[in-house]
Amino acid sequence: MSFHMLFSGIRNAFRKDELGLEIMHISLPTTLALAADPIASLIDTAFIGHIGPVELAAVGVSIAIFNQISKIAIIPLVSVTTSLVAEEDAVEKLQNQPSETEMLIHASSVTEETKLEVEQIDPECSTSSRSVNRVAKLGHDKSYIPSASSAIVIGAVLGVLQALFLIFTARPILNYMGVDYNSPMLKPAQQYLTLRSFGAPAVILSMAMQGVFRGIKDTKTPLYATIVGDVTNIILDPLLIFVLRLGVSGAAIAHIISQYLISLVLLWSLMKQVDLMPPSIQDFQFGKILKNGFLLLLKVTAVTFCVTLSASLAARQGSITMAAFQICLQIWMATSLLADGLAVSAQAILASAFAQRDYHKVITSASRVLQLGLILGLVLSFLLFSLLPFASKLFTNDVAVLHLIGIGIPYVAATQPLNSLAFVFDGVNYGASDFIYSAYSMILVALVSIFSLYMLSSSYGFSGIWIALSIYMSLRTFAGFWRIGTRSGPWHFLKENYALLQ
Repeated sequence: MSFHMLFSGIRNAFRKDELGLEIMHISLPTTLALAADPIASLIDTAFIGHIGPVELAAVGVSIAIFNQISKIAIIPLVSVTTSLVAEEDAVEKLQNQPSETEMLIHASSVTEETKLEVEQIDPECSTSSRSVNRVAKLGHDKSYIPSASSAIVIGAVLGVLQALFLIFTARPILNYMGVDYNSPMLKPAQQYLTLRSFGAPAVILSMAMQGVFRGIKDTKTPLYATIVGDVTNIILDPLLIFVLRLGVSGAAIAHIISQYLISLVLLWSLMKQVDLMPPSIQDFQFGKILKNGFLLLLKVTAVTFCVTLSASLAARQGSITMAAFQICLQIWMATSLLADGLAVSAQAILASAFAQRDYHKVITSASRVLQLGLILGLVLSFLLFSLLPFASKLFTNDVAVLHLIGIGIPYVAATQPLNSLAFVFDGVNYGASDFIYSAYSMILVALVSIFSLYMLSSSYGFSGIWIALSIYMSLRTFAGFWRIGTRSGPWHFLKENYALLQ
């Protein structure tokens, strides 16, 4: 059944119909926004590199620490927020869809004559408080989405907690990462990490708001806000680092300013579209977000552990193996940015469709994004097979490292269709609010993958690690197909509606 969804009508995957345009309008800005940050970070690194190699290495360690800790909070919060907001927004729009009688009242500015006319058509309209309230809503575009307010509050709290944690534990964490007390990197690394920690509330808050925007299918606003913030960061870097001679502190301050600017732009834009003030504290959705967020935290932990373990096993085989593995891994993971855009569109569209019980749109949307994910993966596979043997020389001139990269290229390229489908299936599962299955299936996949990594790396070395990672992505993709194919969980409606697949 799930394979039928993948291949049925695949020749129409790029059709510019209403669904195709909706997917494009959500996924394209998301992809560009996701790509903007790495580009800005690359430019940021280039400026820091001109201070000195010690400072560059110190900042690199600090950024890795900051990003890994941020990821623990950001990924679950954004994913859960997107689904809940999309569901609530769809239900809110459905409930507030005006009737013909209410539209007549609104169009006539609710004059006394119109009220009498409407009363003759619908005697209950003049006494129905529900109708009056709904007519009043016709005059503005704002909607109230409980999960939006809840996500912003949770994001702010998590940001403050992260900032406090990093500020007071910066030195011990750096020591754990290998920057000991005698290292010349310790002072600039601690200085940068401590300062940048003050931007943690803005980082997590802005990502929470991006989840809200994704839920209401507006991905252009986060893109514009990200561009504004990143351009500000790039402008401030040389001014603070070199003109004011603040060094790594200047780089951290530039980043903090850019992140708070992004948050302010997003908050200002969001307040125009959504009423963020709940009627009472009972309207907050803290329980839903925290419960589902914890499930996704388990998933993120399992994913992170698998990737981290593979790098650790590569490092044990020596610096040459680690260098080759790191280059292959970065290329392998960078291509996922393109699939993430499709995953976000799948999540937002499916969450709305499930909330409205529009099962036909659920099936057509899931089919379309999976087909696009497969095509994207095949294109990436072809490009990597064709270009990586030549492009690998841009990363290193070491013959031994290039030899190992050559061994890794077939795995990196061949797994691209699996990678794309696995990431898109994440979006499909989140759109169906299938957080329990996402978490537990990933834990099971991780257990099998960890066993494979240990066994294959010890037997086949560098190749064994990549074989194990290929198994890991294959299992993630299979888990997505299995859920739909067994018609279980949120897909149980397929038992009675098999005709939807035809």
